[in-house]
Amino acid sequence: MDCIFCKIASGSIPADIVYKDDDLVAFRDIHPQAPVHDVIITRRHIPSVNDLTEADRALAGKMLLAARQLAEKEGIAVSGYRLAINCGPDGTQEIDHIHLHVIGGRLLTGRLG
Repeated sequence: MDCIFCKIASGSIPADIVYKDDDLVAFRDIHPQAPVHDVIITRRHIPSVNDLTEADRALAGKMLLAARQLAEKEGIAVSGYRLAINCGPDGTQEIDHIHLHVIGGRLLTGRLG
């Protein structure tokens, strides 16, 4: 498989890892949109949210809890942060591996409702 996120998860490509466990890996985005911009990925290759199944319910929840933990660790939990999962080409998903952005550290503009 030629998935860059799978390679990061396996350790064959270096990344600035900020969190890891048996199911997830989180690292600093190489093109940050804010002072804190971490990306949480699943170790198992799942192309997008559309590919999640009922069997992935706990894994999806674990991603959200990891995001909360990262926000606390990065010092942005109190001031606030944005979580983003892009899905598919029209949703601006650039890498076909489910990933959750944790973005914060300054006032974010472009509110989404």
